[in-house]
Amino acid sequence: MLVPFENLPDSSRVWIYQANRSFTTEELEEIQSRLDQFVTQWTAHGADLQAGYLIKYKRFIILALDQDKNAATGCSIDASVHFIQQLEKEFNVDLLDKMNVSYKQGEFIAYKTLSDFRKMAKEKAVSSKTIVFNNLVNNKAEFLSDWEVPASESWHKRFVS
Repeated sequence: MLVPFENLPDSSRVWIYQANRSFTTEELEEIQSRLDQFVTQWTAHGADLQAGYLIKYKRFIILALDQDKNAATGCSIDASVHFIQQLEKEFNVDLLDKMNVSYKQGEFIAYKTLSDFRKMAKEKAVSSKTIVFNNLVNNKAEFLSDWEVPASESWHKRFVS
């Protein structure tokens, strides 16, 4: 069952998929249509899942699930990953590589490999004040408070001084 993201409880589990590039306006329209269809039909052992999504900065897909109603199962999580893999193929974009870092450079969202980000930190091209995206948050409350933070407040802090 598709629920507006803002209506889901703060305890809702989240999965964040970051794209290695920005989506075009046309791609965003198509991805939203596909997300609407997927989330509407998403089930766990035949039971509807109350879920929603956000697309932020034309490059992050945030899928959220109210686990108090019905929890995700291995099969339902597999279905969501398969759906994301389909998006990757159809739009020629990388959404599942967790070894990359997105961060803000002014209003621009930069995307680098972890090793490149580490090098940039050594060269002081990024700092503890650089706004990073912590895609390891677990629920909606953490997403709202701890997703877009200075590197010093995220797992990225090990690379910056």
